[in-house]
Amino acid sequence: MKAPRADVFTEVVLAVFRLNGALLEAGDRLVQPLGLTSARWQVMGAVALASKPLTVPQIANAMGITRQGVQKQVNALVAEGLLVIHPNPGHKRSPLIAFSEQGKCVYEKMDSLHSNWANRMVEGISGHQLQVTLRTIEIIQDRLVADIDVEE
Repeated sequence: MKAPRADVFTEVVLAVFRLNGALLEAGDRLVQPLGLTSARWQVMGAVALASKPLTVPQIANAMGITRQGVQKQVNALVAEGLLVIHPNPGHKRSPLIAFSEQGKCVYEKMDSLHSNWANRMVEGISGHQLQVTLRTIEIIQDRLVADIDVEE
């Protein structure tokens, strides 16, 4: 017998799927003037948040996306001159990804666009509501990862 909270959980999952689609669409619109997409923004964001060069697997892990997806975006961003590849002394087959000077400038512009957008998005939502939402999402994510580990 399914617990009533399980039905609400299903509604949360569906809402998160819809939210993900809306976030990707909004992100695409937001960074389009810079010639970017949400996927490229996500990869650049991982590099910016780390404050140090990362490998493709580290970017994938930080953003919860596939290595193949990250590699595709890294290749495009390198070709556009926004990211550069450096040798990794710790792993010859997994180079380090960093911003180029042009990439740093583009990311700063993107960050400014994001700040204005984020301020609009949080209007009328309390800090407490956002913290509870964040913590709930983190708990669900931790349980999903633990459940995957159990199945393997």
